[in-house]
Amino acid sequence: PSKKKLCLKAAKEHNIPEDLNQVLENKVLETVSDLYYINMSAVEMTCLDGGDEEGIVSKSVSSHSDLIPGVYEGGLKIWECTFDLIEYLSEAEIEFTNKTVLDLGCGAGLLGIVALRGKAEKVHFQDYNSTVIDKITLPNVVANCRNESSRGDSGDRKTSKPPLKRPRKAECLPDVLTKCRFFSGEWSEVSQLLLSSNKAFSKYNIILTSETIYNPDYYSALHDTLAQLLDRNGHVYLASKAHYFGVGGGIYLFEKFIEGRNVFRSSIVKIIDKGLQRCIMEMAFK
Repeated sequence: PSKKKLCLKAAKEHNIPEDLNQVLENKVLETVSDLYYINMSAVEMTCLDGGDEEGIVSKSVSSHSDLIPGVYEGGLKIWECTFDLIEYLSEAEIEFTNKTVLDLGCGAGLLGIVALRGKAEKVHFQDYNSTVIDKITLPNVVANCRNESSRGDSGDRKTSKPPLKRPRKAECLPDVLTKCRFFSGEWSEVSQLLLSSNKAFSKYNIILTSETIYNPDYYSALHDTLAQLLDRNGHVYLASKAHYFGVGGGIYLFEKFIEGRNVFRSSIVKIIDKGLQRCIMEMAFK
């Protein structure tokens, strides 16, 4: 029964609020890898004050855990492999221009924001928890899009100051946001929503995902979602630790799982051997 329960988190699409200034109201912005992101602990405080319908922050705090299977899947924190994947996308010169991209298990949404900056045609963001999409992913996308347009030239990103708490609306922001859609819910539910929706949907050229293979119970749902949503000639870039202690998943176990299914070919394209081994895997249809 518990496994069944995990699969029932219904999918929902989140609307982009009309008043974009409100999205960033009272948010504290920081920068990392030249990207803006909102300070998570400030968000957690507002959530504890009743701004979290799912109650994931109080549950996470009371259980002293960054993961509660089927309840909260870690999106309130930026996990280190995200930065490995951002670095790899730059090193390997992965081309996003005119591509449709999915940031799967997006959390802060930094991977999708990198794709947006790379002139992707469409970027969709998915996280298990609706609180994460509303309070973290969406504000991060708004913060980065706005600064992209107000700076005009991205060359001076390093020296530009963090934005004001209540910045003026940037004129071209809505254009960037029209490329974006935001979804919460369990993977198979989200793919069902996309595939059965009356909105036009084309499969993704690139799917980016980081630290989503920690729990072997989810491998089947993840694999099927990738198989259903990836374009025939598309590529998946997945970042993971070699092994997740306590939950039992990891890159080599997932690699074995993929081999068993015989749908994708996969290769480990980068290994980071600092501390606990971390890897980047590329997947494509056989």
